Amino acid sequence: MHELYLRAGHETRIRSGHLWVFSNELQSIPRLPPGSLVRVVSAEGESFGVGLYNPHSLICVRLLGTDEVTDLDVPFFAERLRHALQLRERICKGESMYRLVHGESDLLPGLVIDRYGNYCAVQTLSTGMDQRLPIIVEALRHVLPEIEGIVEKNHSHLRQLEQLPQRQGILYGQVPERFVLEEFGLRVELRLMEGQKTGAYLDQRYHRAVVGRMASGLRVLDCFTYHGGFALHAALHGAREVVGVDSSASALEAARRNAELNQLQAVQFVEADVFTFLGEQVAEGKQWDMVILDPPAFAKSRRHVPAAKRGYGEINRLALLLLPPGGYLVTSSCSHHVFEAVFLEVIFAEATRLKRRLRLLYRGTQPSDHPILLNMPETQYLKFFIFQVL
Repeated sequence: MHELYLRAGHETRIRSGHLWVFSNELQSIPRLPPGSLVRVVSAEGESFGVGLYNPHSLICVRLLGTDEVTDLDVPFFAERLRHALQLRERICKGESMYRLVHGESDLLPGLVIDRYGNYCAVQTLSTGMDQRLPIIVEALRHVLPEIEGIVEKNHSHLRQLEQLPQRQGILYGQVPERFVLEEFGLRVELRLMEGQKTGAYLDQRYHRAVVGRMASGLRVLDCFTYHGGFALHAALHGAREVVGVDSSASALEAARRNAELNQLQAVQFVEADVFTFLGEQVAEGKQWDMVILDPPAFAKSRRHVPAAKRGYGEINRLALLLLPPGGYLVTSSCSHHVFEAVFLEVIFAEATRLKRRLRLLYRGTQPSDHPILLNMPETQYLKFFIFQVL
């Protein structure tokens, strides 16, 4: 196995347990095939483990942990998938939808697997994992023999960083065009061959249930509603009026189907740009008891952070203008590069500018099936808050 040597003085982060080695941290970039297994060694000869190599990516090596790894075969993947499954069976009891593998946090860097009942959706976000996709599928079938179908949802922008093409299709078995599962009392139609991510935004599912329980009797505006998750939970729990807004017509079609599936009459969906819609609502003097902001990532790299802060500031300012005293601001960010302290600073600045006091009622992050590696800040991305206007 080829050994890659770190430049002197670049060992601290890797020694602390971080799993990424950047190309500028290596003494040289050898001409090895992308996806090769390599050993990372300090300038003094200390081994930091084995990882997957890609000379064409800034993340040049993705370490698989400190264990001795000689071959990424079916037994290797099956063992790691079993560990991931054991954790989910403990923390997601009774749930039919959850994240089975969360990349680096499950020591399977660049691999994401979501489970939807008897079906799985897979993403491979690194060259090394992408090359081994057939092996991963075979291992998954060994660990979960009840699985009837596995789909590939490889349309993430992160694949471009690895020079990987966009792909989608069925990898194993048969997957129905549509099927229905339940999320905390809400029936949800899944179409795994359509939509963003791997099928549903599972990282917000507990927050959707929390918001739903708070929404009884309220007038609720759900912005960036996508398939209507927050809006539908609010309606399910007796909200007086619910409006969900999104710019995607196809996403709103799914939201309306889910409303009909659950026989929810108090919810409607509007196709519009959220920034424009909020501005119009403010201009018309509208008021809501609860405004929910669940936008897509505004910052996909560090250089986008200043623009992201302006975007978060604008939507939170408009939301606050729509809320009377006693109203609820539900706001979140899934941009890793916008740290929690920065996000809170943006909200505080807008509240101060509008002379509003905010009382923090709930603070959340991604659920435990999207675990966070303390050694890798990059594995934490979701910030979620519920404030009350005083």
